[in-house]
Amino acid sequence: MKLIRTLLFLVHIVIVLLLAATMLNAYISPKSFPYFNFLSLGFPIFMISNALLIVFWVVSFKKRAVFFIIATAFFLTPIRRWVNYSPQKDKSNAFKVISFNIKGGALGKEEIENWVNSENPDVVFIQEIGYVENRPYFKNLTGADNPQVVNIFTRHKVINRGSLDFTNNAEGVFNDIQINGKIIRFLNVYLEPFQLHKDMVRPSSSIDRNEEKAKSLVRRFIPVFKLHAEEVMTMKEFIQQSPYPVVVGGDFNSVPNSYEYFTINSVLNDAFLEGGSGSGTSFHDYKFPIRIDYLFSSKEIFCQKYSVDRTYRMSDHYPILAEFSFKK
Repeated sequence: MKLIRTLLFLVHIVIVLLLAATMLNAYISPKSFPYFNFLSLGFPIFMISNALLIVFWVVSFKKRAVFFIIATAFFLTPIRRWVNYSPQKDKSNAFKVISFNIKGGALGKEEIENWVNSENPDVVFIQEIGYVENRPYFKNLTGADNPQVVNIFTRHKVINRGSLDFTNNAEGVFNDIQINGKIIRFLNVYLEPFQLHKDMVRPSSSIDRNEEKAKSLVRRFIPVFKLHAEEVMTMKEFIQQSPYPVVVGGDFNSVPNSYEYFTINSVLNDAFLEGGSGSGTSFHDYKFPIRIDYLFSSKEIFCQKYSVDRTYRMSDHYPILAEFSFKK
């Protein structure tokens, strides 16, 4: 039993070190060293394993439990990026923003239209808008005429609109919109996709086959991580140069604690941290908690409420909603 506890203690130390290594994504770009970004994908597994081992040490009446509990306290904010609790706030003068990857409308164009219309939003970010026949049309909301991948819809006055200079398959568009007498720059992005399908990540009974799948995923992920690094730096510079407060949303194809997340969070507030409660998971196609859809805002804009609507499966993503207001 002593040997088992020693091995578990060593395993637990390694897990804590891996959790700590995910924080290095705030400083090290995937273009320099992409492997820390892989660790961000495993953050939920590392944290669940950490929690189970802490329970084991507590039940075993081992003092080392105190050490691991204290160590876990340093990861409270990273944990909140996945699962959070925020008290309800005053929603006066709030404007509602929706971000939704609709997967081309293939799983239910009418359902998407009816759901968005029922929410009566001020601004809607749509990603993977799809072919003309599947594109949704919303009551009292207008958007750009010829969207490729992303579009912004609003019922307010648009002062200016344009796009970001992304390469490859990423897309980014912005609208300067006047709401309640103030102009806000809304930026909707869809970062480079990994173009995965379930068979690529589904384990098989063959060890050799699983090894080949793992190598294939690494070969696929690393170039995309590097593209993401360029894309989020383009976004960051664009945000910093904005003459107006900014709300950014979209499908980042990146999880919390990744380099992509840290780069944007360094200049904007994560709406989920400010106003979200429960799980932030937004992508449900795999049986694994994945949060890759986000809403961020400038410091002078505060998120009063953030939610993920899991009522319907209108896409492989769930829509995210937030209500924002200007700080007094």
